[in-house]
Amino acid sequence: MKYICDAPGNRIWFRIETEIEAVQESTLMRHAVERYFRKEWEKAAQTFRPISKIEIEQQIGLNAHIQKEMPVFLTLRDGAGQGLATAMLPPHGVDGSGDGFRPIIVGPNNTDPYPLHGDAIAKLGEHFGLTLDRDRCFPYRRS
Repeated sequence: MKYICDAPGNRIWFRIETEIEAVQESTLMRHAVERYFRKEWEKAAQTFRPISKIEIEQQIGLNAHIQKEMPVFLTLRDGAGQGLATAMLPPHGVDGSGDGFRPIIVGPNNTDPYPLHGDAIAKLGEHFGLTLDRDRCFPYRRS
């Protein structure tokens, strides 16, 4: 995982960079982020075009390409490493308004993270220059 930014209350946002990290996040948070991570990884991998025609060199740059093209997957952790929220933001962390991409932010078991972590989510939005409001980013409506 890669450090992204601090959030109020001794919380930290990290980027999920590998499938193993996505599997760990799914297990810790009891949701399916790994499934979305795999899908987006494969989709980005399909757009990769090797620079070299030499077979042994064909994978050079693949991981960098994938990280650049796929959505940004993040986890919010407290000081003890406890998972608090998971986010999926647009590729490059840039809002492609009109491209149909919808950021998703959920808590453990797909619960609403906004009541407890709205300030940390706002800090993440500030870091990327995105508006991450509940109506747009929390996909489940519960009463």
